[in-house]
Amino acid sequence: MTDPISSAYRLLEASLVYHRGDVVGTIASLDSHAPADNYSDCFVRDFVPSGLVFLLDGRSDIVRNFLAMVLKLRDQQEEMEGHRAVAKVMPASFRVLCNEQGEEEIHTDFGDRAIGRVAPVDSMMWWLILLVGYERISGDTAFTRSRECQRGIRMILNICLQDRFEIFPTLLVPDGSFMVDRRMGVYGHPLEIQSLFFGALRAALAMLDDTDPDNQGVREQSAKRLEQLVEYVRHYYWLDEDRLNRIHRFRTEIFGYDSENALNIHPESIPDWVSDWLPLDAGYLVGNLGPGRMDFRFFALGNLLAVLFGLADESQSKRLMHLYDQRWDDLMGMMPVKLCFPAMQGEEWRLKTGSDPKNIPWSYHNGGNWPALLWAFTAAALHAGRGDLALRAREVATERLAANGWPEYYDGRNGRLIGRRANYNQTWSATALILTHKFIEDPSTLDVLSLKGFEKA
Repeated sequence: MTDPISSAYRLLEASLVYHRGDVVGTIASLDSHAPADNYSDCFVRDFVPSGLVFLLDGRSDIVRNFLAMVLKLRDQQEEMEGHRAVAKVMPASFRVLCNEQGEEEIHTDFGDRAIGRVAPVDSMMWWLILLVGYERISGDTAFTRSRECQRGIRMILNICLQDRFEIFPTLLVPDGSFMVDRRMGVYGHPLEIQSLFFGALRAALAMLDDTDPDNQGVREQSAKRLEQLVEYVRHYYWLDEDRLNRIHRFRTEIFGYDSENALNIHPESIPDWVSDWLPLDAGYLVGNLGPGRMDFRFFALGNLLAVLFGLADESQSKRLMHLYDQRWDDLMGMMPVKLCFPAMQGEEWRLKTGSDPKNIPWSYHNGGNWPALLWAFTAAALHAGRGDLALRAREVATERLAANGWPEYYDGRNGRLIGRRANYNQTWSATALILTHKFIEDPSTLDVLSLKGFEKA
């Protein structure tokens, strides 16, 4: 192993969380000066790259312990007064503490302790996707097809598929309900949630026992929703030169079933930067979509997961990677991968973030560069046949990440500066590099994330 990879493994081993002698997760950061207390928690989304490393290293028992723990903790969510009881979500995070008697206790956060009290909608989807990887690698169907797991999958689907005041196949969520967990104007139908929703539906169809009559109804519902979701996202979220020209010439205020501008998007809402920035023969999935609203910002993780899980079709995947190739300085820079482009500034920043000092322009979620996304970029690039881009990203990140002490994120338009408020020794920054190395050295390891063929009921 190279020194940076060895360093990454040392950080991973130091981050292990134990409960009654078993490893059940990894803490988010080993930085003793982390600004928020919950960086000592094991976050569901943060654990995913750790879990994938453990699976590929033959340590599947750790992933099983984590999956079982999170499944059990779901039932600890308290009911809010005045709310009708519904199926419970997975927690955002948990930690193991000792009480006064020296006994271990699990403390969970369902968003009720989180900064801004944001709802962890993505946790249950990441749990499902990791469950597929666990079964694929371990072959442990005794766990994945157990009564508890099957019930957990059905409850996740019941939350996602329940009727709302909506006519779209996409999933409606509040602001800050996924990796972008602060106010960033990402309420509604953000792309990252739709990519995870797609992955979760495919994962559920793979995991639900088709011989169990309790699963029949939800399997049929999931298959229908999946078909509608794919068609909707591929058509309405996709942006390339042809689509941009059509939006630019949209007629508005058209009533009826056959309107090309079904969502009444106003051409005047197209930002000035888009037409000059979007290259020929490139494209991407826009960040959000709703009535009279198209968020043209580029959100990396939603796009990369769309490629990896198959939400984007083959042509769209190749054109997305062409965008990365042509706009490398903007989307990758000196430390892959930029989370969101471009950054909000001025009045837009003030109104959409609430003047958030952590999300100033080109920092944190608002245009910061996140090494944690390196594994997703590498996997998507290899999946789309652009191994050259994966190698380039690894070369940029490898030496600098370890030398800088595994920062949480980087600042600046090109990602040159270590984040002003970034933690050091951030676990998923290290595990992202380990996964990148594994995927490049042996592309067959990508099978741990494969959902191919799982869309059929």
